[in-house]
Amino acid sequence: MEVQFTPDQQALVNDAIAGGRLHRPEEAVQQALLLWEERERRRLEIVAAVELSKASLARGEGRTVTTREESDQLVRDITRRGMARLAAEQNLRG
Repeated sequence: MEVQFTPDQQALVNDAIAGGRLHRPEEAVQQALLLWEERERRRLEIVAAVELSKASLARGEGRTVTTREESDQLVRDITRRGMARLAAEQNLRG
């Protein structure tokens, strides 16, 4: 396979080789593919989480937040529950 770099990409690769971060241009392609693979894994995780959320909502679980007021109330509820959990944990540690 042959890969053509843009002039800016070629300059970036050349700088990396000159600086010792890479030894050959193929390493730049390998690094780019590793980042792409990671991004794709993360994207699939997000898609799966969205699908789980949709299924949960379809079962009547959770709540749909569509207004600023609902969002603000959700933040207050989460904060209140988090503070209560923190206080309970601190009481257990005594």
